[in-house]
Amino acid sequence: MFELDLRSRAPVYEQLVEKIKELIIYNVLKPDQQLPAVRVLAGELTINPNTIQKAYRELEHRGYIYSVPGKGSFVKPAVPGNNTARLRALEDELAKIVSEMLYLGVTPQEIITRIKMQLPEDEGGKRDD
Repeated sequence: MFELDLRSRAPVYEQLVEKIKELIIYNVLKPDQQLPAVRVLAGELTINPNTIQKAYRELEHRGYIYSVPGKGSFVKPAVPGNNTARLRALEDELAKIVSEMLYLGVTPQEIITRIKMQLPEDEGGKRDD
């Protein structure tokens, strides 16, 4: 399920956070689905269980998962309207990306087209606009 690059400069727990976050965002991991137990995942990835625990704590802090004592960690369902701080951070990231694309010579219309291509078709984005 998870592939980590142990030669990467990025810490293993950060790689794990990004991989799990990606699986949640792309709906591979469904809301309320249980994540692998810390010890099980540590055994599969042959890394320290404390590293897994640190990644899970970070994901919980960011609002992607929740923990149930004695049961484990689960994917947190998205709650519309309860994400102001995270949306603000994402808008800041998007602003940086758009600025860099403009710097690289991409026109505003091309940027809009590329953004539309990222949207699901049932959400109003059409890939042939």
